[in-house]
Amino acid sequence: MTGTAARNEVYVSFFEAPVGVGAVVAGRRGLREVFLPFRVATREDMAATVRSRYPRLAGENSLGREAARQLVAYFAGEAVEFTVPLDEEHVTPFRKKVYEIVRGIGRGQVMTYGQVAVAAGSPGAARGVGSAMAANPLPVIIPCHRVVGAGGALTGYSGAGGIDSKRWLLELEANVVSGE
Repeated sequence: MTGTAARNEVYVSFFEAPVGVGAVVAGRRGLREVFLPFRVATREDMAATVRSRYPRLAGENSLGREAARQLVAYFAGEAVEFTVPLDEEHVTPFRKKVYEIVRGIGRGQVMTYGQVAVAAGSPGAARGVGSAMAANPLPVIIPCHRVVGAGGALTGYSGAGGIDSKRWLLELEANVVSGE
């Protein structure tokens, strides 16, 4: 395959976690999307979900396999540093900056939407940060669950499982930090 068709190929890798089956979609440049495992019990259900967004999948590639391996370790409670490149070709400059800042929030730590906006050089853009978090195609890898409302309120989690998943992820990370 050559030209545009080869550049547009996407690959899927599935992974199992204590909370269900997840998937990673990767292109040749990097990761495109993570489908969180919350509330998806079977690989067949996850495959149907992924195919509804990506009808022309081309099997697996090494980037997706490595990301899936890292996610399995993360969900097992290991302190994982995600090292797979991200495909940010269609991400706006503001969102790239926000995602970069959020990737820098350490395990066991949080920032408010307002703090992220200030760090991105856009004070007063907390809603824009919220929109970027809601559109985050790579939850956990871009740890949007570490962004909280003013005063630490667990608000605004659009990932699978909603606020319950956000709380579960933060508790998982807190246990990793504390060594439990």
